[in-house]
Amino acid sequence: MQLPVIAQTVGLLTLSNVFMTVAWYGHLKNLSSKPWWIAAMVSWTIALFEYMLQVPANRIGFTEMNLAQLKIVQEAITLTVFVPFAMIYMNQPFKLDYIWAGLCLVGAVYFIFRT
Repeated sequence: MQLPVIAQTVGLLTLSNVFMTVAWYGHLKNLSSKPWWIAAMVSWTIALFEYMLQVPANRIGFTEMNLAQLKIVQEAITLTVFVPFAMIYMNQPFKLDYIWAGLCLVGAVYFIFRT
C-alpha cells in the first residue's frame, strides 16, 4: 500500500526540516568557539541531507499540490520543527508568540487549501 501524496510530502519535508534547522541554528550552540567558515562547512554538510529529502518531497507534492500550497505546508512544518528545537535543544524559553505564529500558519494553510 502506498502512502497518499500529502503524507509522503509532509513526512519528507518534516525530516528535511530537522536537518535544515540543525544546519541553520545548531552551530550557534556547538560551534560558537570555532571560526565561522568551519561552522559553514559543517552546516553545508548537514544541509546536503536536507536537500536529499526536500527535493523529492517537493517533486512528490507538486504532483497534487500547487507551488503556493507546497510553500505554506513547508512553512507550517518549519515552525512545528523549530519550536521544539529552540526549546529543547537550544534551551530557549517558551513564548506565547509561538502559539500566535502557529495559529497564523494554521490560517495560512486553511486559506491556501480551500477550494
